[in-house]
Amino acid sequence: MRPNFLAKHFLPKSLLAAALGGAVVLGGLGAQSATAAQTSTVGVAAASDDAEFRFFEMQDLFWQICAPDVEDSGELAAPSATETTSVDPIDPVPTDPYDPVPLDATEQCVADRNALRISKAFSGMDTTTYEAVQAKLTSLRYPAARIHRMPDQGGAPRARLDLRLGDDRAALEVTGTYLGVMVETFGASKGVSVTEVLLEPQLDEPTS
Repeated sequence: MRPNFLAKHFLPKSLLAAALGGAVVLGGLGAQSATAAQTSTVGVAAASDDAEFRFFEMQDLFWQICAPDVEDSGELAAPSATETTSVDPIDPVPTDPYDPVPLDATEQCVADRNALRISKAFSGMDTTTYEAVQAKLTSLRYPAARIHRMPDQGGAPRARLDLRLGDDRAALEVTGTYLGVMVETFGASKGVSVTEVLLEPQLDEPTS
């Protein structure tokens, strides 16, 4: 599965921001009548769009690294008669939409690369407060809107990071410790908040 998102095509930044639902401000004769409140709102929206754009760029790189080579795998070759009559298997529907869903190989690769990047960045850092976890994740180009606070686990702060773009399902749970973080990858169903996915508590601490 590959995410269906526009960053894969590296649209100009202004067009990508518009596609993401960001505010588009058009200059014109009525521009002089904009209020100070509207200007402030546009500024916040622009900052949010900028953070999301940087996140898109980073994830696009991971997807390019992880995605299978279509030409080498022969997927562009003409299908055989057997292939044209076969039916693609359908993923089983989870009995509970709040259960974690399995990630395909490419999604797992992308999630693992994000997890490794985060683990290395937090290595040796005292992250026993949620504020420290959030600030570090934000500095790593993860938009604040994608970082969700979770109840502490045994006094340790937890955050969930929504990596989903388009139709993919990758997400992370980040738990702070006195010497770094524990990072768990998981899949979240479309339309379900990453905060609502039911995960088993992590027991192991990082070794580095």
